[in-house]
Parts: sequence; structure tokens; C-alpha cells
Amino acid sequence: MNEVLASPPFGEATLSNCERELIHLAGSIQPHGVLLCVDERSFAIVQASANAGDFVGIAAAALIGRDIASIGGTLGAQLKALDPAGDLAEPQPLNCTVSRGGADVALDGTVHRHAGGVLIVELERRDGAAGYESTGTVDHAGVAMAVKRFSSAPTIASLSEAVVACVRERTGYDRVMVYKFDPDGHGEIIAEARRSDLDSLLGHHYPATDIPQRARELYIRNRVRVLVDVHYQPVPIEPRRLPDGSELDMSLCHLRSMSPLHLQYLKNMGVTGTLVVSLVREGRLWGLIACHHYAPRYVPYPVRALLELLAEVISTRIAAIENYVQSQVEVLVKRLELRMIEATSTDGDWRMALFRNSRTLLSPVDATGAALFHDGEVMTAGDVPSTPDLRALLAWVSVQPMEGGVYTCSSVVRRNPGFAALAATASGVMAVPLSPSRPDWLMWFRKEQPCEYTWAGDPAKPVINDDPLTLSPRRSFAAWSEIVRGTAAPWTRAETVLAKAVGQTLIDIILQIQAVRLLIAQHQLNLVRSQVGNSKDPVVIADPEGRILYSNETFQRLPGSPGAQLETLDDLGGLFIEPEDVRDHLRRLLRERLPWRGEAALVTAGREALPLGVRADVVPGAGDSILGFIVILSDLTTRKQTESARRHFETTLLQAERDLARGAGGTPLRQSDDVVGAILANANVAAMEIADAAGGDQIAPLLEELEASTQRAAALYRRLRRLDRKG
Repeated sequence: MNEVLASPPFGEATLSNCERELIHLAGSIQPHGVLLCVDERSFAIVQASANAGDFVGIAAAALIGRDIASIGGTLGAQLKALDPAGDLAEPQPLNCTVSRGGADVALDGTVHRHAGGVLIVELERRDGAAGYESTGTVDHAGVAMAVKRFSSAPTIASLSEAVVACVRERTGYDRVMVYKFDPDGHGEIIAEARRSDLDSLLGHHYPATDIPQRARELYIRNRVRVLVDVHYQPVPIEPRRLPDGSELDMSLCHLRSMSPLHLQYLKNMGVTGTLVVSLVREGRLWGLIACHHYAPRYVPYPVRALLELLAEVISTRIAAIENYVQSQVEVLVKRLELRMIEATSTDGDWRMALFRNSRTLLSPVDATGAALFHDGEVMTAGDVPSTPDLRALLAWVSVQPMEGGVYTCSSVVRRNPGFAALAATASGVMAVPLSPSRPDWLMWFRKEQPCEYTWAGDPAKPVINDDPLTLSPRRSFAAWSEIVRGTAAPWTRAETVLAKAVGQTLIDIILQIQAVRLLIAQHQLNLVRSQVGNSKDPVVIADPEGRILYSNETFQRLPGSPGAQLETLDDLGGLFIEPEDVRDHLRRLLRERLPWRGEAALVTAGREALPLGVRADVVPGAGDSILGFIVILSDLTTRKQTESARRHFETTLLQAERDLARGAGGTPLRQSDDVVGAILANANVAAMEIADAAGGDQIAPLLEELEASTQRAAALYRRLRRLDRKG
């Protein structure tokens, strides 16, 4: 396909190919600021926006080739003082002056490095944009109060309400919304603060096509975007191309012109000015803070910088809320484990603990049905499809990609239309595997929950023709409702974490029961050996005298483990860094029949010791006799990494506190104390809640993300302080 057709140039896209429009190569800017491109080696101006004369008193054509210092003021000196090896991948703030008519004009803006050694400078008047209503100031006490309020929000709903109220108070926009994306990219307005005479848009949905993928990518790279006046006349960059012939990549330019399609979209809604702040979660666009005004509105750069800082704080809080799992999860799992052990001893079947009382299995995850596939059998609770349908569903689920060891889907029929008949009982499915080698699964189901979606215009009829300037996206934005069927309520993160914990408990119980069968049923030895042997956890089985009968392949593969040479549990203790401590516990297991739950470090050849969790149990027999002992080991490397990440985070936080609490030259920033305290308190709360979450293999990267976000907030706050001092 021709590249021009595949990716239409900026301003030439139609509604059928706008997804690929080259919006980052706009070649023009909004008129409330000026853009200059400066060669970093010679400091000659190589490009300038056509309105340069309005800001520096020299026409754009006359600026090309001139040294940046020739425009007077402090701008040239500040650019030449930049470290050539410094990090300018993201825009850094500028406070400078230029000479115009013999007088210095104060400007605010940013500078960042373009490929090829070109500095992109964007500047705006410090006293506001000429001819536009301006609003907003940086209130440090208010910033601290907002951060504290965000940090105390217990739910996404309450956090979103606090966000819209705070942003509207500080910017004065007619309408401020939090716009959240679902897994399919559709958006929903989940919170709103508005002028009293405006109709509410709360709860309205917008199709994923409203924000093309390329625009979503730019929202991640450029976190704050302002449109002062939807009716502006674009100011071209002169010359259009850089000296090497390439077009200027304006991905990070806050003055960049917006797509005519987007402008027409806003006109259709009657919106004149906008401000959009990105909410980024784990590197993905979680949502937007969208501000609408029905007249032109200018927000100064310092206020936009403040909003970027607050967005980092908000994103941190979102991460904490979505990853926090209630403390009852651990209690529920332990209670279930005890019931299964009891059912095994009384009924001979651990499965009875799951299905004797269906609420035990269904209520914790708010499911309407469940099915257990084990040993070729199917056991069910609640409302479920027929057994043939369940087996067909199992075959399909077992080959679907999982996230974090759990498969979730809120609309099976959308992913596989062949399951349309299952909607009444199994529109939503959550499943965990119970064996790496057998089709053993535990599944939960949710019934169809027809939902009425209110769309901003009919999403199925976006256009009448393909002319972006005559009809363009959804000319009518009257509320349009649609009943969505074949969908259940989405599974929450807390429910998926609980499902994973229950699945792991079942895996452990199954492993233990199979080990018992190995001792009491020699004729089933091959079958049981297969089950235990395929376990991902090392297992050792000993007879009542402590002689080792069996150790699985996972145990044999432990680094430095002489598994073939072990004869007794006492020999097993000799594999660890502190052998006598381990032997003491194992001897008490033998003599006093005291189970042991602990940790020990395994000796490895030429490598760091391997941290292991140890679970040693007595297998009771008839009366007071015992059949033997089971020792199950588990790799604690991930947990230790998590603990290390937490310690590193706390060290970084202490250093950030020292750095943030002092300004340039070591002068205390007394005005910043509240803001500093609020930022650090927010990070501390988020760290504690993330560390309390189940699913430990995810905690370390989440703490690293939190650390990066806190450092970014610190950097943004320094920018604000520099703006205060220089302003």
C-alpha cells in the first residue's frame, strides 16, 4: 500500500483513515505562543513560526540563520548554557526574556531536543495570551490540600469526584470530567463538575474511534494539551522542513496544531476551548481529565505544569486503589483451606468443601455459578451451562491467553460468537488452571447483565459522507441509548487476585492429597508420582522414621541439590546455609510431630543462596499412628525481590524528602513544606497499600512504577519552584 494512503498527511485525513493521520507532523501551531527551532551546535535559528514578529519583533523569514542571541534578552544565554549531554528528551521549563521595541518581554515556555541536534523552543507571554481570557494561579497551600484529598480517597469514584472539583476550582472551565477507558478502548465519563446551567454528561459513553490510536500514543508522551480557541487560524512553521529535509516531529510540542477532524468534532459539541490531562497507569492510557469551555480560554504554562504534577499524584493513587486487595482475601483463603482439609478427612474428598455450600465458592467473587474440572469430572454450583457446553467452554478457555495466571472475560459471546447460547448463565467467565499437565480448572460464571449505555451521539452512525469538514464525526451529540446484551459485570482486580489465591490453595491441597495417596496406595503410585512430579514446587516425602521415599524432579533440579544422595530428613537439612537450624525443625517434626512453616536459604554452587519457603507436615494414619511426612519447598526469590524493592523505595523516598525540602544553594523551601509532605505522604500510602496486595510477583514492578512517578512529581515540583523564583 502506498505510504501516503496508509498514513495521510496532517489535515488531509478523512473519517475512513483518520486513525493513521500524521498528527505529529502538523507543521503549524496555535497562535497564543511562538515556536523556534535552534541548531544546538551553531545556535542558529533554523525554523520559526510565522507569528515570530508578534513575540520577538523580527519576522520569521528574517530570523532564519541568525544566532539566537540576536533577539536579545536572556533566551540565547539560557539555551547556550544547557548541557549538550543533558537530558532534554522531555520538555524542560524556561523563564526568559526577549527584546522587542527596546524593552524586555517576559516569557514562559519549554525547550526539548529534537533528533539531529535541534532544540525546539516554545514560548508564551507571562502576562497571558493577547485577546484571550486567562485563568489560574499556582497556590502551594491548595496543591498540598489537593494531594492530601486525593491520597485519602478510598475508591476510584471518590477520587474522580475530588479530581474534577479540584481542577475546575483551579482552572475555571465550564465543565471538567474524568474520562475512563475500558479494555476495548471505549470511554465513559465517571465524574463531572460543571456550570449549573449545562446538561450533565455523567455516564455518557464514547466509542473507541473517537480517539485514534496515534492520538492515544501522543497523550502518553505529552501529558497536558490545551486548545485556547477552536476557531483559531493555524500559524505555519517557516520553512516547513528542517535543513536535513525532514519534517519537524511535534509530538512533544504543547503548541502543536490539532487535527481539523478533532476541531470539527469539538465544534459539533459546541465546545470552544479545551484542556486535556492524561492519566497513565502502568505505561498505558488509563483515562483523561477533560476540561471544556464554551468560550476561548487560556491557561498559563505554570498552571498546566501544576496539573501535570497532580496527574502523577492521581495516577499513583489509581494504582494503589486498583491493586489493593481487602485483608479478607487472606482470611477467606485460609478458611477455605481448613474446610478442604476437614472435608478430606471426613468425606474423603476435598471437593465437598467447595460444593457443600455454594455460597462459600460464589459469594467472595460475586459469581452466579461455578464449575470444577478435576480428574475428568465436572462439579458445579449455582446457575451454569449444561455439561457438554461446559466442556466446550473449557476447551476454548484453556487455549486463551491469561494475565497473571487468571483468565477473565466479561463477554464470552463477543470473543466467541459460537457461545451465544451461554449468555443467560455464563456471559462472564473467570478461570484459574489447577494443573500444568491436565485439563483441571476452576471456573466462575456471571449471568448476562443487560446494560443501557448512553452514547454521545449514535456510535453506529458517525457520518453521512466522508467529508471531514462538511459533516465530520457525529454531527448530533444528543444522548443516544443502546441496550448492550451478552455482557456481564466486569471482574475487578480484587476478584482476580482472590481467584488466583484460591487456585493456588487448591493446587497446594491437591498436591498434598496426591502425596498422601502415594503413601497409602502403592497400586496408584505411577499416577500419583506423575501428579507430584509435575509440580512446580520441590517435594520430598519421608516415611514415619524420616527415611526419604521420594523427591520430585523439581527438587532434583534445585541448584546444587544432591538429591540422589539424600537418605533421611536429617540429610535434607544439610543442604541449607544454616543446617542445624533446619535439622532442629525437622527433628521436632519427627519426634514431636510439630508441623513447620518457615524459611531457609539453600546452598548453591557459585551462586547466591536460594531463598526457599518450607512447609513440613505430618501425614496422620489411623488412631495415633502416622503414615509419614511431606516437605514442600517454594521459591521465595520474587518475595525477596519485592522486599528489596520496598527497601529501595523507602531509601529513595528519604532522599527525595531531603532533596525536595531544600532549594538551590541549600536554602530551605519553607513554602513547599505542605506540598512536599503531601507528595511524600501520598507515595507512602500508595506503597503500603501496594505492598499489602496479593499477587506478590506484581508488587516489585508496581513499587518501581510508584518510585518513578514520585521522582517525576518531584521533578515537576522543582520546575514549579523554578518558575516561582524566576517569575
